Amino acid sequence: MFTKAVYAARRQRLAKDVAKGIILILGNSEAPANYPDNCYTFRQDSNFLYFFGLNDPDLAAVIDAETGEEILFGDDVSIDDIIWMGPQPSIADKAASIGVKKSKKYADLHKYLVSAKSAKKEIHFTPPYRYHNMILLNSLLGLPIDSLKKKASVTLIKAIVAQRIVKDKYEIEEIDKACNIGYAMHYTAMKLAKLGMVEQELAGLMDGIARQHGSMVSFATILSQNGETLHNHTHNQILTKDRLIVIDAGAENNMNYCSDNTRTIPSSGKFTQQQKEIYNIVSDANNLALKMARPGITYLEVHVAVYRLFAERLKELGLMKGNVDEAVANGAPALFMPHGLGHNMGLDVHDMEDLGEDYVGYGSAAKRSKQFGLASLRMARKLVPGNVITDEPGIYFIPALIEKWKKEKTNAQFINFSKLKDYYNFGGIRLEDDVLITTDGCRLLGAKRLPITVKDVEREMKDNNK
Repeated sequence: MFTKAVYAARRQRLAKDVAKGIILILGNSEAPANYPDNCYTFRQDSNFLYFFGLNDPDLAAVIDAETGEEILFGDDVSIDDIIWMGPQPSIADKAASIGVKKSKKYADLHKYLVSAKSAKKEIHFTPPYRYHNMILLNSLLGLPIDSLKKKASVTLIKAIVAQRIVKDKYEIEEIDKACNIGYAMHYTAMKLAKLGMVEQELAGLMDGIARQHGSMVSFATILSQNGETLHNHTHNQILTKDRLIVIDAGAENNMNYCSDNTRTIPSSGKFTQQQKEIYNIVSDANNLALKMARPGITYLEVHVAVYRLFAERLKELGLMKGNVDEAVANGAPALFMPHGLGHNMGLDVHDMEDLGEDYVGYGSAAKRSKQFGLASLRMARKLVPGNVITDEPGIYFIPALIEKWKKEKTNAQFINFSKLKDYYNFGGIRLEDDVLITTDGCRLLGAKRLPITVKDVEREMKDNNK
């Protein structure tokens, strides 16, 4: 945990920004995996962690935005709990540890909210994403479950986003730690990958490092030789000669801050000429984004610049054609990169996505495009110091998508469909780094950058298949 002063200052700002009504922040509860006593690894709600710092299940808290009163709700453990889990701090002690003066039993939360509603106070809550909290909000507030997302407080959402989107020095330190764990995960996979291994072996090694040095992986590890499937969570293939392995993985450190890196490595330890040509385009796009990312520019502008680089370079290879600017304006590069350049990152690997992607990545100054590919850009805002974002360009050859565009003549004036037949078994390449926006530019997070050039990757893997 951070000091109680850090959490108190965050809550004070939140109360000031919301101004009126009661702010309700629900923690998470345990979630059974296959029977009640066998639960998934507990993960606290990120908003609760940010404002109240307690990483225990079955807690809730309120802040009166007008008076500043704060109350933590939860129950002291029973003797049965002590037998199985050992002695635990009291709710009063937990509250004191984060600078909250009042604590009450969890059952008192309902009475408190009924009283607040009778006093005509608005109850601000965030959109629930777990069914337990959906049912709980239905019980507490009497709102139909299917209305909760719509009834969530836009005022509270915007106030939270305004705070969490700019990381303070304490958070940046923790994200650096998470990125160091991510480095160890990826570097281990790069050094140990060899022909004949099952993908699961590498994925298991990486996940183990995340648990060894932090609390868990920051998302389900993506590791596949079918990298054209953007989020491929199957790990059942044997590493085969001349294939590419897309590895997209990250860690949560013990403070639940996240990392998210992607590297694409050759199963054989050496890239083929065709693979090098595409890899170097993606690597140059990654470096272009790093060069451009700075305060005052929008990440939408950076994304479009990456699309333009792709159009230029793929045209040089004969895979695209026509006017580059027109190709970009018409969304033709999205055939090869149908996702956005990056997203915000912090306590969530897709930071604050539970609050609504448009509030987080767009705000009031930008509007999400409806164009294929560009519509998937999660972060389009003007960058400011303290933003933590991912830089993850990729080029993928997705046969089903290529065939669909070919049949429908989508962007036919910009795509050489006949040349793409030679790439149907290529897979994909994605290269992702985590980036902090500074006062005059940006820097990579973590102590070291993972090997990214063709030369460096091949050097690290040169002995893998001996």
